[in-house]
Amino acid sequence: MLATRVNNADQAKTFAANRATGHIALSVSVHDGVTRRTRVHEDGSLRVRFPNATPEALEAVLVNTGGGMTGGDRCSIEMDVGAGASLIAGTAAAEKIYRSSGADAAMDVRLTLAPSARLAWLPQETILFDRARLKRRIDIDLAEGAALIMAEAVIFGRAAMDEAMKEGFFTDAWRIRRDGKLIYADTARLDGAIAAKMAERAVANGGIAIATVLIAPGGDAALEQVRALGETLEAGFLGEVGISAWNGLAVVRLCAKDGATLRRDLIAVLAALGTQVPRLWLQ
Repeated sequence: MLATRVNNADQAKTFAANRATGHIALSVSVHDGVTRRTRVHEDGSLRVRFPNATPEALEAVLVNTGGGMTGGDRCSIEMDVGAGASLIAGTAAAEKIYRSSGADAAMDVRLTLAPSARLAWLPQETILFDRARLKRRIDIDLAEGAALIMAEAVIFGRAAMDEAMKEGFFTDAWRIRRDGKLIYADTARLDGAIAAKMAERAVANGGIAIATVLIAPGGDAALEQVRALGETLEAGFLGEVGISAWNGLAVVRLCAKDGATLRRDLIAVLAALGTQVPRLWLQ
């Protein structure tokens, strides 16, 4: 028994030692009317690159050099957008969450916007493989006058490869504060037989791809832009799209049968809201 306990302890240490970690801490501010990076910290498997710098906005592209995440991996991202600065943040590719032997992969994102700052948070999709486990948290602090548009998409399995996420775990918690006051809290949680749950009419009605777009500030104008788009597209939205607005926020929910359909609708929604996706989305 003692030998068994020692072997298990050794295996646990080996597992922990082989887990990937990554951390990005980025600060940007305005200099001579142009948004520039003032602090860049990279650690572990995460990197950030800057393909352009224009008076309109600085673009930051996040790269996971590990090629994905699995159980026990930890990634954290911190971004501070200074007063009057404008940043577009995205990813070089879809983030892949692979099968776990039991531990959760964890992703923590903290975004801080100073007065009159603007941030477009537009990562490519997160793809969950069968038996993947992901725990994600996004915390955002907005100062008065700051503007945010963010889109997060999740795909449960790769339909093009005939792969389904039959079982696994996914939790996604968003908390947004304006001047320290909580203005938005949303938590999604799926555990166990995910494919069966997604097939339920009240959940996703068989869809495997979902996305949320949040606009702050957002109101009736965003409502009209998205609703008008659904009426004017050649065949309307290919998936399901709904939008609500309250207390200075607008939230768009999307659901589709596969990732390609979701991406088509998501790009159209963002364009209607006056936001072009990063060029890497289209390559």
